[in-house]
Amino acid sequence: MKRIITIAILMFSFVSFAQIKVIETVPVERLGKVNNNYIQKIGDEYTVYYTSIQNDDDSSSLRKFTFKNVNNDYNSLYNIIVNGFTANPLYDIKLELPNNYIWLHYTGSVLPEKATVQFMVSNKDASSAASNVSEPLLKDQINKLFQK
Repeated sequence: MKRIITIAILMFSFVSFAQIKVIETVPVERLGKVNNNYIQKIGDEYTVYYTSIQNDDDSSSLRKFTFKNVNNDYNSLYNIIVNGFTANPLYDIKLELPNNYIWLHYTGSVLPEKATVQFMVSNKDASSAASNVSEPLLKDQINKLFQK
């Protein structure tokens, strides 16, 4: 009888203190990609990964900024970027995200289809005043990046 109770207690302790739990995951979607730049979607959160053209101390030149798709912000960001290509004169646009400031820096050309935009991203955290600059992207590359 003692053995049965001991075995039952041991079985109960294994069941109640299991080390492995199944956690529900959200699928990760990789949207458009241009060179090493791409957009990743996890649930309602979008992360834009871009190649920084600045040579920093660390070896990775891939940087990112993240935002949630509240009030259709993904499409709003796309429209802001694309509309900036047709502005006359071209001007920089400053955006505020939850953790970052982003300047969209446009560079003109004689040919409108050769105008480019760069992401200039800085962290809102006061301890890191440095900003990162993406490689220049053409309007067609922005369309591909945002899958439009």
